[in-house]
Amino acid sequence: MKPKVLIVDDEENILELIAFNVKNAGYETVTASDGKEAYEKFEAEEFDLIILDVMLPYIDGFELLKRIRKKSMVPILMLTAKTEEFDRVLGLELGADDYLIKPFSVRELLARVKAILRRSGEKEEEEDTSKIISKDIVLDLKGYKAFLGEQEVKLTMKEFELLKYLMSHKGRVFTRENLLNNIWGYDYYGDSRTVDVHIRHLRGKIEEHLGENKYIKTIRGVGYKFEEDL
Repeated sequence: MKPKVLIVDDEENILELIAFNVKNAGYETVTASDGKEAYEKFEAEEFDLIILDVMLPYIDGFELLKRIRKKSMVPILMLTAKTEEFDRVLGLELGADDYLIKPFSVRELLARVKAILRRSGEKEEEEDTSKIISKDIVLDLKGYKAFLGEQEVKLTMKEFELLKYLMSHKGRVFTRENLLNNIWGYDYYGDSRTVDVHIRHLRGKIEEHLGENKYIKTIRGVGYKFEEDL
């Protein structure tokens, strides 16, 4: 089956442009022109990716992102005409997997879509049923779930991949560029602040249960590593 993409934008010409090109790239497309319509379609159908504009009528993109994340870890690519770092960081903090600033090229958009869906597909086809365990943290590689003790912690796809990568290389220090290349891929157009945002968000979810900086260590001037406290 073709991956199904929900495209949400209140500008008709942009909505049609994105839908036309995504469909031509081989994906099934569903469109919505406001936040309310988008949420109704999200609840009614299963999607492999959501392309979500920030500025929307009725329910804005950030609020819609929060509502979706309460129910689903479907990959979300945010679109924004704003250039302030705050808006990009907020989207990542709320659980977006990637963002793209308007105006953007169709080529770049499709590269992001293909990269996100490729990684999502790799996750679904993962045959390794083993788990990664580090004291209180358990990663279920088959179910793509994370647990602290008996309690499941809701992670986005990128947060899970980041934690999995760090836990798989305990004690090894990675630069932000290393992590960008290995988690987001060489075709990612973002910058190293993306890594910082995801690390901060990941720490917040873990520290809520386990205490401050117990596992993910910052190596000043270099990057990050996963290390168990004795």
